[in-house]
Amino acid sequence: MSTARSTSRRDFLKRCLTGAAGLGASDRMGLLAAAEQQQQEAALAKSRVVVARDATLRGTGSTVDSHRMLSLLDRAMQALFDRDNPIETWKKLARPGETVGLKVNALGGRGLSSNVQLVEAICERLQEAGIKANDIVVWDRDSDEMEHVGFHVATGGNRVQCFGTDRVDYEQELVMHGSVGSRLSKILTQRCNVLINVPVLKDHDGAGVTMALKNMYGVIHNPNKYHPNGCNPYIADLNMLPEIRSKMRLAICDATTACFEGGPGYKPEYSWKNNALMVSQDPVALDYTGWQIIERKRAERGLKTLEGDSRAPHYIATAADAQHRLGTNDPRRIAVVEV
Repeated sequence: MSTARSTSRRDFLKRCLTGAAGLGASDRMGLLAAAEQQQQEAALAKSRVVVARDATLRGTGSTVDSHRMLSLLDRAMQALFDRDNPIETWKKLARPGETVGLKVNALGGRGLSSNVQLVEAICERLQEAGIKANDIVVWDRDSDEMEHVGFHVATGGNRVQCFGTDRVDYEQELVMHGSVGSRLSKILTQRCNVLINVPVLKDHDGAGVTMALKNMYGVIHNPNKYHPNGCNPYIADLNMLPEIRSKMRLAICDATTACFEGGPGYKPEYSWKNNALMVSQDPVALDYTGWQIIERKRAERGLKTLEGDSRAPHYIATAADAQHRLGTNDPRRIAVVEV
């Protein structure tokens, strides 16, 4: 244990004992033991990452079946929040009257973008949880890119809103944290109280992998500026911006079709039908878990590790470090739940 953590622990226990000064010795010892146990439990708390699979997700065709997708999403959410009723899980994320932004990823083209059936399933459950259709915004950088992968741009009316930042522009003022200074999408700043991240499980030629954390590159005006050095520490610094961190409630990673090489664009020879979803409230734990899935597929195909290919995703560790604390990349503190 580090000196800082030891000091913090001593201070915590001292406060407990000071508050118990009027108690008898046995009572004080009991309180001390309870305080120690509480802190140990907090230290051992694990971030849950649910990996939900359905080998028959596509039925006998190549397109994801909408009914099976909804069922798969329900099972994932029930496992994440330990609830029997899938609608109740969504009520933990957003309240009626809040606007919910679903940040999708359409960069990979038709073969490797956030699945329309998945987004439709999320929207259906949000509405059943009391969120009005027109309080849901499905968005990414560019409306044409979204149209190309199957989303239908829609603005106004009593329906789910769907459009890119190109329709509303970015804020004029820069927001900054660490190495990052960017203008944020007005969809994020002006239209969303709650953010649900809907990335894709895929390889990235520079960053190593791209999932929950890097999907936030799609909310800023200058993502190309932050690709040197494997996007490290830029991805971690970007996710520290209060406008992102305060609104982020959940990541639902589309792993129905995944990519183990040649990303972030779609290359059929380097992709596979994984028929899965990954769901977590810890984006770092989700990205670490997804990285391991990609590494296993690379090994299966006889490819070098990402470290051996000089592009290990070091930004994941940066996001977990003491300066960021965006989540954990320690496998001992990640509970991967297979559904």
